[in-house]
Amino acid sequence: MIDGQDRQHRDRMARAVLTWIAEPGDAQLVAVLRRTSPATVVAALTTGSALGTAPAGRGLDRARQRWTARLGDAPTGATVEAWERDGIRLVCPGDPEWPSQLEVLGDAQPWGLWVRGQVDLRFACLHSVSIVGTRAATAYGIHVTAELAAALAGRGWTVVSGGAFGIDSQAHRGALAAEGATVAVLPSGLDAPYPRSHHNLFEAIVAHGALVSEQPPSRTPTRPGFLVRNRLIAALSRGTVLVEAALRSGALNTARHARDLNRPLMAVPGPVTSMASAGCHQVIRDWGGVCVTDVHDILACLSFSPGDMAALSRGPVLPRDELDPVSLSVLEAVPARVGRGPARIAVSAGVDFDTVLRCLGKLAAGGFIERCERGWRIRRPDDPVRVSGPPISQILPDSGHVRCYPAQ
Repeated sequence: MIDGQDRQHRDRMARAVLTWIAEPGDAQLVAVLRRTSPATVVAALTTGSALGTAPAGRGLDRARQRWTARLGDAPTGATVEAWERDGIRLVCPGDPEWPSQLEVLGDAQPWGLWVRGQVDLRFACLHSVSIVGTRAATAYGIHVTAELAAALAGRGWTVVSGGAFGIDSQAHRGALAAEGATVAVLPSGLDAPYPRSHHNLFEAIVAHGALVSEQPPSRTPTRPGFLVRNRLIAALSRGTVLVEAALRSGALNTARHARDLNRPLMAVPGPVTSMASAGCHQVIRDWGGVCVTDVHDILACLSFSPGDMAALSRGPVLPRDELDPVSLSVLEAVPARVGRGPARIAVSAGVDFDTVLRCLGKLAAGGFIERCERGWRIRRPDDPVRVSGPPISQILPDSGHVRCYPAQ
């Protein structure tokens, strides 16, 4: 048992070192890790010995020199413990908090994720949607993003985005305005998250969600790093919504990852005269993206039958995926926080009163919903995944334009 714990500790420390010495998605390191463990790689770099059974070559030699040059500044066990005291934890494959849907990335799966925040990352991302788009967002894009994010959060979905200016930040703010969870996947270390001007927003996300990065603390973002992290945004969620994107927008890179991972890809149409929406129109026209205009369109794309989920076997399967379409429509009409009576749920779901009563009983028996003073609401997990933080109105003074509606 002690040997197992010691081996697990060595593996965790080795992964912390790998996040420091290599850039995320380093092709040479990915090739080496196919044949040997992280601990063996770090030991070989430290002692100067061969990298296990990894094939030698000029590319590997150059990569080894690059990794060894950074090895002297790599974090020690004491450094990692200090980061943990500051609220930054390392989540590794095999940990209970590790998001299982990242396995869809195969060899491109991160060797570790640095996380800061009050939610369990795996739990939050099992029921999540990515909303991405251009930094140069128009008033139209800002409005649509905030409305969609608030509506999704109000129905219990976690909103995932990249924390950047424009569409990304509005997606986070919309979710926070609805008192929902949101996850920001950043290209920098979490001790100085980028962009710096979003300090208040990031603190709000920490209190009501999580900041995530492949980069260790003290690491500044690089231009390639922005694109590499986009695969995580697409893989962490069950689907990706592109709100605004020009033809050369980096958000199209996230959309491409979602398409290649066989995850639902959606796009919001814009004016045909707007270059800010040209990328969205391309996704709809050429990439098989689904045109969505409101939260109901998004939820329809995310609501798979068991047969559909079998075709998407690389993604996570949730208990709700086994529900019949009528029960699923009733579940979507149940609010996440405030209660709602059966009559209103029946109207929202488009079913008769007898049907809604039958479905509510079935959903309650399955643990999906619970009774409350005002009717029915989504059942909350036994263990809370969120702790209270400062009021949103205090930490997000610039989010006053977000109109948050309760789930209808």
